[in-house]
Amino acid sequence: MNAITANYLSKAEIWLLGTILLYFLMNGAQLFETAVLVPKWIARPPESFGLLADKNGMSLKAFWIIFHSIHEVVFIAAIVFCWKLGAVRNWLLVLFAVHFLVRVWTLSYFAPNIIEFQKIAETSASATDLVKRANLWKTLNYIRVGLFIGVSMALVPLYFKLLELNRSID
Repeated sequence: MNAITANYLSKAEIWLLGTILLYFLMNGAQLFETAVLVPKWIARPPESFGLLADKNGMSLKAFWIIFHSIHEVVFIAAIVFCWKLGAVRNWLLVLFAVHFLVRVWTLSYFAPNIIEFQKIAETSASATDLVKRANLWKTLNYIRVGLFIGVSMALVPLYFKLLELNRSID
């Protein structure tokens, strides 16, 4: 472990802990949304889609864009600051890849469907198979949230590994 100092490990710890804390905050928001908000807007489509309309203040688009952007910058910083730590770096890269794939899924499936559901609510346009589509969205969302929680939980042992490495340098 040449060129790895206590200072280097401390910075790695800070950035990884920041990633974990932001992920846990994001998980809390996702769990709240999944448990409280989704059942309300999915209850009786298309009437219940009105809860998603921007005019009703339920749109969480800005919140999620800002939150995910900050989290991903911090996650990448954790990878950068852990780069010299092979095992930690490699697991961070794997977890970031899983995170990235779930984000791609979010942007390619979940976001477009929510946007369409919002448009239906705002314009009273009709769409086919709304109940089936909304229920599929809800079911797949359980998987998505579970994957995000799994990635965040898998980060915790990496943090303890960093703490152990820092203790071994002292």
